[in-house]
Amino acid sequence: MEGEEGELDRAERGTLGILFGAALLVRVAFVALEPATHPIADERTWTNWAVDGIVAHASFNPFRTSMIFDPPVYPFFIAALYALFHSLTAVKYAQALVGSLLVPALARTGERAFGPRVGLLAAGIAAFYPELVWFSAHFWSETLFTTLLWSSLALLFRADAKGGAGNAALAGLLWGFATLTRETILYFTPVAALFLAFRARPGGRTRGLAFLLVAGLTVLPWTYRNYRVFHALIPVSTAGGLNLWQGNALLTREEVYVRYEQIHGRAEQYRHAVRKGLEAIWERQPFWIFEKLRDEMPNFWEADSQALIHVKRGAYGPPDPRAAWGTALLILGPYLALLALFVLGLMRFSPNRASLFLLGFLLYYMLLHVATHGYARYRLPSLPVVFLLACAGLARKSVAISKPRLALGAGVGLILLLSLVPSIRLNLEDPAFGLVPQGPPRGEPTPEASPVP
Repeated sequence: MEGEEGELDRAERGTLGILFGAALLVRVAFVALEPATHPIADERTWTNWAVDGIVAHASFNPFRTSMIFDPPVYPFFIAALYALFHSLTAVKYAQALVGSLLVPALARTGERAFGPRVGLLAAGIAAFYPELVWFSAHFWSETLFTTLLWSSLALLFRADAKGGAGNAALAGLLWGFATLTRETILYFTPVAALFLAFRARPGGRTRGLAFLLVAGLTVLPWTYRNYRVFHALIPVSTAGGLNLWQGNALLTREEVYVRYEQIHGRAEQYRHAVRKGLEAIWERQPFWIFEKLRDEMPNFWEADSQALIHVKRGAYGPPDPRAAWGTALLILGPYLALLALFVLGLMRFSPNRASLFLLGFLLYYMLLHVATHGYARYRLPSLPVVFLLACAGLARKSVAISKPRLALGAGVGLILLLSLVPSIRLNLEDPAFGLVPQGPPRGEPTPEASPVP
């Protein structure tokens, strides 16, 4: 039953509280019971910056660190907890709590976009979704970023529905911290502000301005710090420049990285990478976008996961086919089922302001990674949109599926299927699954590799 004005009623709020508690319990249990492992790939980048670059040198003062390649919030998050508890395990437990907070954030976002029932169903998926649980025990910024982003969206939609500049300002604050965790939403900030501004209810422009000002003022101190330390206008970090170059140059990633490191100075590297990336895009016209869709859509939607890669790389010990197949079923089974329901949700889609905004955000997030490069981990913050549309497809059985809607679903389904096939084939060819002789495990792209402190 829906609450007043599309909000969760008392019973649904009670259910949401239970889901939050269950999500926290599952994540804490996973942190406690996960088999012994060690940080790999970019995990070491984050922990090195936090432990060796910040805590060991007592450099919580941002002007005393040389951090610029990566955004600052996640390394400082790890560093603060490590300084307090002298343990990276404590960071994992904190991430278990942070990851659990996605559950109420998604429910509150979903109630405005699709109704309380759909929001609660999506929150239930987020509570137990295996990939989200796994990330809470590992050192990537996705857990913190996803919760900050969706908490901001929940407040953004509340400000839009209820009015009041306070919710809009708080949404802007969380959006700013999310931007300082992963820069990918920086360029969507004006869209979010315009969403609030163009509203029939009085005060829309005030709310939009409040959101934009607070988000900007949250990011601005770090931009100023970058200018003071590196004498260049760098809004958040320099990783985006390298990603743009790597994702568009007709060179291998290793070749681009070697040329990048030959440039003296971090600001100079950033400017050079942006220039070379834009030049590469221009040189590939007029077929650039079609080539990128062909190449990166399969990477963004691939049937893979960081958890499965962890197993294939031997981070839990020598790769075991039973572990690889079990992990694949546990992680990829729910993902593939949700994609099928996502297609159904698109066929039963009933648009409103909030749901169109979320669909636009998903499109933006996907195209951003098409323009650079896609990867299974990068889609994680946008997956809650898939959860919501999948649940809407289940809940809105009364919506007739007309021929145009059926054609839309068939088209999207075909695109997703074609995107999944290459990664399924690559996984079956991976030695970890025991179908081919043992060899080097499949790796992860290296766009985020940055100098250690």
